[in-house]
Amino acid sequence: MSSTRLQTAGLFVAFALVCLIWGSTFMAIRIGVQDLPPWLMAGLRFLAASVILWLIARLLGQRAGGRADWMTAAVMGLLLVAGGNGLVTWAEQWVPSNQAALLITTGAMWITVFGAFGRQGHRITPRIGIGLAVGFSGALMLLSPQETLETRFLWAQIVILISSVGWALGTTYRRNVRVETPPLMFAAMQMFLGGALLTLIGTLNGEWGEWQWTVPGIGAMVYLTIFGSCIAYAFYVWLIDRTTPARLGSTAYIVPTLATIMGWVFLDEVLEGLQLVGVFVIILGVILVTAPARRKG
Repeated sequence: MSSTRLQTAGLFVAFALVCLIWGSTFMAIRIGVQDLPPWLMAGLRFLAASVILWLIARLLGQRAGGRADWMTAAVMGLLLVAGGNGLVTWAEQWVPSNQAALLITTGAMWITVFGAFGRQGHRITPRIGIGLAVGFSGALMLLSPQETLETRFLWAQIVILISSVGWALGTTYRRNVRVETPPLMFAAMQMFLGGALLTLIGTLNGEWGEWQWTVPGIGAMVYLTIFGSCIAYAFYVWLIDRTTPARLGSTAYIVPTLATIMGWVFLDEVLEGLQLVGVFVIILGVILVTAPARRKG
């Protein structure tokens, strides 16, 4: 197999794993927060994952970079780990996993918007502008209440939208800075710093007294640690440097679909009325935003 085909196969496998695993993590988070406090669950998950990735990276001969790399890792730990994952974990105490997954897909659109800036910036075309308007319209439809609207439920949905912005900012920021640390070790650094922040928040919030050693809760956390944090997150970080923002955002086509199916099959979650319409509108918007432009000539 040629090096080009091998590289293409590697990109395909990485995309497939990220989509499959992250499609299931929303369900795992929803199960976990029923028994475990959200901030500690998220924090300890990433701290454990950082240790695992650090050990693997050291076995591969990788070392952490200098102060500049640690500063970059701190920013990404704040935006991707604490913002992109911690906020979603907190919000899924009230928001069903299928809705959380669909709302987080707006991050794909934000990645394209923020990807227009920096040293690897891409032009925002009229098609992308239309896609952004369509996608965000779908997100508003998804926020529509079915019966009565609880304030904390609405705020939790809004927090997920905010987390998608943090995730997109972190992704774009990483594309515009250079680091000397190898990807696996760099992922461990981000998880350690972001996990430490989330654990601190949980501690200050008094969550240690709420911890419950239940099979569903601990099982969900183990799955999220090994698959969601170690495997999928590492592949995502690896992909950031090897593909465009539009192609990276294309993971949003599959992840919400898988999350919706899993939530329906395993958690009896449903979407009805205007929310169901919003699903198709969001996906249409993401496709318009992230689909590669046609070449002229």
